[in-house]
Amino acid sequence: MAQQEKRACLATALVFSLLWLAGCASSAPPIKKSVPEQQDRSSLSQFGKSDLDRMADVQMRENTQSLRLLMTKLYKRNPRELRKSTSGTAEEMVDWVFEGGQGWRFPKINNVQGTEAIQLAFQPEYQGDRVLPFIVGLETMLIKAHGGKEEFFYTDSLDPQSIYNAARNVEIAAWKLSNARDSQGQLYLLTNELNDSGHNLSFEREFGKIIGRTDLYAMTLSEKSQRTISRIALSFATALFLPF
Repeated sequence: MAQQEKRACLATALVFSLLWLAGCASSAPPIKKSVPEQQDRSSLSQFGKSDLDRMADVQMRENTQSLRLLMTKLYKRNPRELRKSTSGTAEEMVDWVFEGGQGWRFPKINNVQGTEAIQLAFQPEYQGDRVLPFIVGLETMLIKAHGGKEEFFYTDSLDPQSIYNAARNVEIAAWKLSNARDSQGQLYLLTNELNDSGHNLSFEREFGKIIGRTDLYAMTLSEKSQRTISRIALSFATALFLPF
């Protein structure tokens, strides 16, 4: 009998222990994963922005991130180009280009910007780092197409045609990157891989994201401002960069 009572006491103690642990677990705050937000989302600057301004901010920020990724990937795929500019890593070079405070003017490429810089990357006589003018050209072209700005407010007036043309220029630049060759028939810059071991189309996908974002904003801006966009059919083999 004493043995049965002892077992009953142990069982009761075990039940209370389990109930106590369950209570502690239920009272603990749930683990939450926060979604990243823009740093200035709650700042006073947001009061001077329309929905279209915020959309432009996001589009420019995301396109810049895509170009940073493309630049890193190009250097890793073409290490000889990186060595022409630095003995550091691809990531260090990308940080220096985008955050080094040069104002997008680089003496190594004669301070050229926009489509002129993109074209420099594929000139046979150019012997410097070809990745640098290609990415600098794309970034500065997109900035110029957006009125020379990277952040937007009510007072800004953007031209949807310029932004649409910039998206077409990104298409042309991507085509040149995959097709332009030197006198020996070699690509100036290696990108996507198509071989027996597998396919790597990550460059193509990233360019597609930039073009899609830019087109979407151009169309939205055109609809909102009631300004018509003249659509242009490109022939990539002979395509010239469009004014923006």
